[in-house]
Amino acid sequence: MTQPIPPRPAALADITVLDFTIVMSGPMCTRMLADAGADVVKIESPDGDVVRQRPPLLNGTSTYYASMNCGKRSVVLDLRTDEGRCLARALAARADVVVENFRPGVMKRLGLDYETLAAENPKLIYASISGFGQIGPRAQAPAYAPVIHAASGYETAYNEYQRGSGRPANNGIFIADVLGAAHAFGAVQLALYERARSGRGQYIDVSLMDSVLGMLIYEIQAAQFPPERPRQVYEPVQAADGYVMVAAVTRKNLDVLFDMIGYPQGKNDPRFATVATKEANWPALLKLIEDWTRERSGAECEATLMRAGVPCSRYRSVAEAMDDPQVTARGSMAELNVGGDHFLVANAPFKMSGTPLAAQPRLAGLGENTTEVLQEMLGLSDERVEELQSQGALGALA
Repeated sequence: MTQPIPPRPAALADITVLDFTIVMSGPMCTRMLADAGADVVKIESPDGDVVRQRPPLLNGTSTYYASMNCGKRSVVLDLRTDEGRCLARALAARADVVVENFRPGVMKRLGLDYETLAAENPKLIYASISGFGQIGPRAQAPAYAPVIHAASGYETAYNEYQRGSGRPANNGIFIADVLGAAHAFGAVQLALYERARSGRGQYIDVSLMDSVLGMLIYEIQAAQFPPERPRQVYEPVQAADGYVMVAAVTRKNLDVLFDMIGYPQGKNDPRFATVATKEANWPALLKLIEDWTRERSGAECEATLMRAGVPCSRYRSVAEAMDDPQVTARGSMAELNVGGDHFLVANAPFKMSGTPLAAQPRLAGLGENTTEVLQEMLGLSDERVEELQSQGALGALA
């Protein structure tokens, strides 16, 4: 009789991560590591990560914070004290990965830089995420995602697509942080793979500036070789009850679109015969599309065109997108349970057939795991933990 194949553990089930991160880029990286099974130990100051207090709040819990820090253990260390820094170094000596996102130089001043920690733990993988990277004339400059959006040219490039708008758009979606987190997550996997081969750890330097520049694929080329006319992009077109996006990118898409909007002669219209003539007559093309869409609801436009194979979507709210049956079918959201309160966070956008990967449905309170981690990783007694607390190295124990 064939024996059932036992389930495989999560990909990073044997990896311990020491997390010295705050706000978004670092916490998102380490949350992805936790999703993949790593034991992520978040080191917090006695006041905690500043995002713990930021809305949206559910019965006093920041769901914003939870979405970036679920699945981690929380340890409070006061790194301003000698004892706190000594404990951090001892934990790092037993960790596989350290991730931090302070301004360059901060961890060195604390005696927690890569060179210091790697001297005790040569297998350590150490990832630093910063605005401009660790070297160069702007390395020490303070930066959050909105500053990087401005400095990288991203906001200016984005604004050039908004015809006639001179002022850069407001933006509360921190693309630089999410990109930096994803690149750091990938770099840690590369370093773990290489360590399995060489037995050695290494240092990873992730720049938010570089992360955003890497996203500007067309714009970097256009900056070097300016096109004769502005780049034409598909724009929102008016429907009877809102807006829709129609993106007939390929020739086949466009020909089908002409049939669907009742303009079959468009397939032979010289204005749209080539890429060059189509771009030269872009406003006329958009008008043809909008003359059709404005007579129909967004849902009808979407259903009709998608059924014919023409990419189309109505503009939806985030709440509407979360309710999409496709999101449910893929398990794109995970439910967290914090003190009996339930809410959703996004899962990783990729699925793996052999190993579990999902947001862990728990959130640690500030310092909740301090005693547990110090005893488990360092073998400290209850008395020693109490002594360290009395010396000011620890915050109030949960």
